Amino acid sequence: MFENIGWAELLVLIVAGLFILGPERLPQGAAWLGRTVRQVKEYATGARDQLRSELGPEFDELRKPLEDLRGIRNFDPKRAMTNHLFDGENPLDGVTRNGSTPSSPSASAPRPADQRPLAPGEKPPYDSDAT
Repeated sequence: MFENIGWAELLVLIVAGLFILGPERLPQGAAWLGRTVRQVKEYATGARDQLRSELGPEFDELRKPLEDLRGIRNFDPKRAMTNHLFDGENPLDGVTRNGSTPSSPSASAPRPADQRPLAPGEKPPYDSDAT
């Protein structure tokens, strides 16, 4: 129930409780909170058990969509699209971000015929419409 509360958050809650309730009422407040949380857990468990006993096997059928929704939490869109489009084979395996494979450096990649390296001191072409 409280999986997301760490030690830092717990310490903040204790300090806030100390300021709000004061040192003399803090133990009573903590005891009340503990009893209340325990009672809420008992109510939830009782309701679940009552539903399970009344619905029987249909209760498990109701839980199945919830379990499916929990599976969506681990959904990876990139993996899903790769599986859908390429039948599980990733065509980009072994390709780096700049499009070259790790074994072949990008400097040795062939250039198109209309591109040549700039001469020293030469300015690169500037297209005013594109910028």
